Amino acid sequence: MGLCLLVYTLAQRYLRQALQQAKSGLKNQLGKRTERPTLRWIFQCFQAVHLLTINSVKEIGNLTNERLEILRFFPQKARAYYLLI
Repeated sequence: MGLCLLVYTLAQRYLRQALQQAKSGLKNQLGKRTERPTLRWIFQCFQAVHLLTINSVKEIGNLTNERLEILRFFPQKARAYYLLI
């Protein structure tokens, strides 16, 4: 449990620092821009994203522009998970 909380906190901190460096923000649950989103909210934003494999070809379904904007603040390995590299 402690390890999970550590990883969660580090990921949230990384996201917030990336937003601060870019002088940008993301929409929160109320639709207002914030520089301090919670990782819980980010996870909820990605609940509807799915990996589809059709004829051995992998595709990501339901990856909206808003979700792509969020992903640009994450490291390259996270973006690779969504086939963006």
